[in-house]
Amino acid sequence: MPLTVDEKSLKHGVLSLVVTLVEVIQEALDRQAMRRIDGGDLNPEEAERLADALLELDEAMEQIKEDHGIVDSVADLHRGLDDVVDDVVDKLINPRRWAEEAGR
Repeated sequence: MPLTVDEKSLKHGVLSLVVTLVEVIQEALDRQAMRRIDGGDLNPEEAERLADALLELDEAMEQIKEDHGIVDSVADLHRGLDDVVDDVVDKLINPRRWAEEAGR
């Protein structure tokens, strides 16, 4: 049975995945930037440049999502990733419950 691939759907899915991963990385960068700013590791000029760069990245990502019609699919995928991360963190925090679930 030959595999039929819808090129538009494939492109949409791959682009959604890439954008979602960039957003996850961007969130980590935002948190790290806030730690550095709050910790006094950056002078005011450096903090402003970093904030401007992160804002530009955010605006560019929003534009990409709008231009390619992937706003909803990225949001859905991001929520799915958040659920997976929440589950993993929960298992790390509650290893006894994890062991009970694994034994079922």
